[in-house]
Amino acid sequence: MSARELQVAIFGASGRMGRAVIAAVEESPDTAVKGTATSSDDPVAALRGADVAIEFALPQATAANLAVCVAAKRPIVIGTTGHDEAQRARIAAAAREIAIVMAPNMSLGVNLLLKLVELTAGKLDASYDIEVFEAHHRNKKDAPSGTALALGSAAAAGRGVKLSDVAEHARPGAGTARKPGAIGFSVFRGGDVVGDHTVTFAGAGERIELTHRASDRIAFARGAVQAARWLAGRPPGLYSMQDVLGLV
Repeated sequence: MSARELQVAIFGASGRMGRAVIAAVEESPDTAVKGTATSSDDPVAALRGADVAIEFALPQATAANLAVCVAAKRPIVIGTTGHDEAQRARIAAAAREIAIVMAPNMSLGVNLLLKLVELTAGKLDASYDIEVFEAHHRNKKDAPSGTALALGSAAAAGRGVKLSDVAEHARPGAGTARKPGAIGFSVFRGGDVVGDHTVTFAGAGERIELTHRASDRIAFARGAVQAARWLAGRPPGLYSMQDVLGLV
């Protein structure tokens, strides 16, 4: 990109994260809001004249937002979570046409945490039980959070296993002792918690806890703006915040 301001379209502008992204763009001297769209608006108008789009919306809105970006050959940063398998496949297909950064969490701290979790899991043997705890506000719709699942995937990668083979999401009733090698998930929903995540490695006689706590959504929004700057001019592909931050 040249020295001119990066023109950003924001999809999902009326939501909490959308409003935080607008604030993050406006505080940055080298970016500007070109257009905005809510879930009921036409994304075509918001994208007109923009260099890149940032989306924090409902999962079902992503398909329409992707379609206009592909048609206009504009890259997009996707911070939306909760996509199902078909929606993820559509995103992967679009990445053959345009550059996409997709991450369950855009903050610098969480993405460093992902790397630390993978490294720790790779250094500790299976005698250490792994549990992912996450807490969010009462209105969050997906559980576990996308970030919690990403942390579980990082732990599984460190151990050289698939998360789907070892994930343990519930332990109801009697006779449900922890399975050896399981990666467990615990979820809290309540109040106005922005986002807390802790990965615990519990061994005999010691416990390691890696924690990230978010106190303001602006941290995620600033990461999304950083991703948008990095993405402008990139070739088609599906990238992550690990790519943006040079952690891969």
